[in-house]
Amino acid sequence: MRQPDIEIYLKDADRDAVIRWLSQTLGPCTEWRQKGQTFKCEIDSAAGPIPLTWLPKAVGSWNSLYLDSPNTPWADDLACAHAAFAALGVEIRCAPGGWQEEEGEDEADRWIRVSAAGEEEIVWRTG
Repeated sequence: MRQPDIEIYLKDADRDAVIRWLSQTLGPCTEWRQKGQTFKCEIDSAAGPIPLTWLPKAVGSWNSLYLDSPNTPWADDLACAHAAFAALGVEIRCAPGGWQEEEGEDEADRWIRVSAAGEEEIVWRTG
């Protein structure tokens, strides 16, 4: 089932490199709007507009990339994480699937790491 949005975390990734990759993959991005530490733009994709949020250093050296649309070429966070790693060569982390608050804190700490070593499930305590 296709996720309604995509969120991945990129270790020490350069925002300009990420935008070049997304522009080549999805389409051009509007000018960035900054609000506090958060940067937003909109990608004009063939499938429709995709609101994008970039939060540098969201968790330590990890930057958050959030695409608020189901109209991406990726069915889920993991597919996007693999594409991002292939394009950018930086470690990517994403949730293994949707998380509901009633699942508890332990489930919230389950993540998937995509790196040169491959894909593996890890425990990442972000809070």
